[in-house]
Amino acid sequence: MLHESSLADAADRLWEELPGHRVEILNGSIVVTPPPDGSHQDTLTWLIEECSRAGARRAGLKYLQGIGLWLPTGPHDYAVPDFSLVDADFKDALVEKNCYAPHVFRLVLEVTSTNWTNDTATKVDVYARAGVPIYLIADRWHDEVLLCQDPVDGKYPAPVRFKRGQTVPVPDSVGVPLHLPVDTLLDGDD
Repeated sequence: MLHESSLADAADRLWEELPGHRVEILNGSIVVTPPPDGSHQDTLTWLIEECSRAGARRAGLKYLQGIGLWLPTGPHDYAVPDFSLVDADFKDALVEKNCYAPHVFRLVLEVTSTNWTNDTATKVDVYARAGVPIYLIADRWHDEVLLCQDPVDGKYPAPVRFKRGQTVPVPDSVGVPLHLPVDTLLDGDD
């Protein structure tokens, strides 16, 4: 068992040894995710285009892939969401290791991969405890999109579930109007 002081070092070593993999520390455990597939990346590219069309930059927001989110769940905990909508001045909230304080994150989105339980369980917990206002999960294993919003006392209320053919109305609190088709979030922009 690694001591907490060496956990961050072990994560750094894994990141160096496994190029293209995502390394995170969630609830004091190292999580390694293999490189994403084409549909996964297609969804993220489409989402960037949607945020641009919605005027996110004019609204004082930036949309980014793979930016570190420092978590309050442990001394070395951090996540690397697939997609984040953050305040434009997010760089002022650098904590360490290229990770930023949770208060600059307006929305995070994960597209499930092989370790889908991290996105649908562990990250629901850690993002709520971090106070991330909106967490979207494109759950390709269950063919649905989950909207977790407005955490109270470190927990999200039950998620709102959206099925194929529906559109996810992202809450106005994000700062830009976004209406995201479930099919595109699950499959990418075909």
